[in-house]
Amino acid sequence: MVGVHEWALAEAVVLTLSQYLREVGWSRVSRVVVSLGELQAVDREVFEFALKELTSLYGVEVGRFEVVDEEASFECRSCGFRWRLRDLNLPDEVRESIHFLPEAAYAYVRCPRCGSADFALLSGRGVRLVGVEP
Repeated sequence: MVGVHEWALAEAVVLTLSQYLREVGWSRVSRVVVSLGELQAVDREVFEFALKELTSLYGVEVGRFEVVDEEASFECRSCGFRWRLRDLNLPDEVRESIHFLPEAAYAYVRCPRCGSADFALLSGRGVRLVGVEP
């Protein structure tokens, strides 16, 4: 099924937003900022459509959603060097594998400075609610 992943993620965002609005006593918000990790492998158009539909379904009033990209970045645990996924010259099939399964990075990526396979994924995973404006 196309878009099931996106709808599930959008539903989690809307339910979290709904709970937050109840906690702070707001009935509606003008703007909601959602961060979409580069490695999340989400069809942005489907995700944005699902956000709009689900807010209506759950009765959450949002003026507009702003979806921002969170770039994938890494840090070497051996030498401390930091880099971004886009800095690497990876074949398209490897890049696609990493987008669908971020843990695949550990099989294909090495620190560009020292060659170590011991690195941390600092950013670029997941979907986060990063801003809500009344």
